[in-house]
Amino acid sequence: MNAIVGIGLADRKQMVVVTDHDSKVSVRRTFRRRAWDLGVALDWAGKQAAVKGFAGVTVACEPTGHRWRVLGQLAGERSMPFVCVQPMLSSWARRSEDLTFDKTDEKDAVIIARLTAQLRCYVPEPVDETWGRLRHLGARREQLLVEAGSQVQQIRALLECVWPAVLQSARQPFRSLTWTAALSVVVDRDGGDLARTRRLGLVRFETAVRREVVRRGRQRPCLRIVRLLFAALTDPAGVTAHRAGALERVALLLSDWLETHRRLLDTEGRMTAVLDGLRLTELAASIPGLSAVGAAAILAETGDPKRFASARALVKHAGLAPREKLSGTFKGRTKLTGQGRPGLRLAAWRAVWGAQRANPVYAARFTRLTTREQNALTVTQAQAVIAAAILRQLHAVVTTGRAWDPVIAAHGAEPRTVLPIAA
Repeated sequence: MNAIVGIGLADRKQMVVVTDHDSKVSVRRTFRRRAWDLGVALDWAGKQAAVKGFAGVTVACEPTGHRWRVLGQLAGERSMPFVCVQPMLSSWARRSEDLTFDKTDEKDAVIIARLTAQLRCYVPEPVDETWGRLRHLGARREQLLVEAGSQVQQIRALLECVWPAVLQSARQPFRSLTWTAALSVVVDRDGGDLARTRRLGLVRFETAVRREVVRRGRQRPCLRIVRLLFAALTDPAGVTAHRAGALERVALLLSDWLETHRRLLDTEGRMTAVLDGLRLTELAASIPGLSAVGAAAILAETGDPKRFASARALVKHAGLAPREKLSGTFKGRTKLTGQGRPGLRLAAWRAVWGAQRANPVYAARFTRLTTREQNALTVTQAQAVIAAAILRQLHAVVTTGRAWDPVIAAHGAEPRTVLPIAA
């Protein structure tokens, strides 16, 4: 039987306790060193456990920051089992100790060891170079998406203040290459001087926009948008005193936005290359409506789906599992747990929009859920159901190595024999 080593990780102070399975502390010690120097602490804990007659030690800590990964590697090098305890469980246990909110490193280390003895812990995702790279690329992609969204919101806010008419020249201006190219011509070539752009004339303005569109990889612009934007040059609405300075900021933001978009495409290309290396691109693309980038974003959050015992465990990991409230005759509203990994929940939610339109199984299920006579779901609730279905079925195709089958996905007849498309 192993002793349990509970460690309260901090920056320069690490509290280490060695306990038995009844949470009785055999020995404790404070190590004033960084996390990557804790090999000495693990060696000390192993010797103390051997003196007490234990066969070995199981190392436990909270997965906070980056230090737990360093500790996990040090434990692996010494063939010591390593587990993690959720900080939420530690917080609840700390309150239940004596109904206070006391928090010290010594108490936390003992609580971590006690929760581990109660098996209220989990084995963290094993370290794998390829899956680790995909996870880091997914984190970078999410950062770039937030950055690009922030830049778009700033541009929109500035234009609504000083030149609102330009936003009406396209239905979805920031998704239109023509609109962004024409705006770049106005703020870059003419420095935001709308009168100078008007003197250019419509024909020469169309020529300038066409050159900008070709430079960005397209063949020709949408002339309707170009003409509407040219007409907006004469609109007097907006705070004209701030127009010159605001349009200068718009020019800088447009340049930043284009660079962010370029970096985003590069990151997504790297993610799909990792997916190709794992031989999962064809499997993931077998689900209609789920792109390779969308699948890579989901798998960057899950890691290897084979580490989950079931597809339902993966859905719970995303916080998309239903939570019931039943007691006697009382029946409360069923909601999602909302626990788990928020990034995975967001990646699955983003995948819904394309899958719902391109996948006939998901489209039919969405329609049925929102139009059935009893317990009809709202649009958002139905989309959450589809997000969970995407996770379950992506788990199925990856773990079985078989392409997506619409009959199985629609809960139809007996599963058909499908030839594997990936070893």
